[in-house]
Amino acid sequence: MKRFYLGELEELLLLTIASLREPAYGVNILKELELQTGRTIDFSTTHTTLKRLEGKGFLLSEMGGATPERGGRRKRFFNITKLGVQALRENHEMRSKLWSLVPTNIQMKGI
Repeated sequence: MKRFYLGELEELLLLTIASLREPAYGVNILKELELQTGRTIDFSTTHTTLKRLEGKGFLLSEMGGATPERGGRRKRFFNITKLGVQALRENHEMRSKLWSLVPTNIQMKGI
């Protein structure tokens, strides 16, 4: 079975897109990510990561129609693919397995 490796930002973006109840595009993805994580991510970093995820087959994108409120520019909408869902599930299972190995009374040393 092929393993799917996701970086932290890749995983956060996929989870955000999967959780949105409306069409996912750059601005609303960033807003939701910031709302849920408290992290502010640069738009160009997000765009680069979204394109990388699309290249890996985890996302599909399509251009929407031009709108007057955007000065005639079009939005790129993203949807998670079956492969993207599979990658998220695999990462979730791996993290859950590792967390299950951590004792509940863990003692931190050197802090």
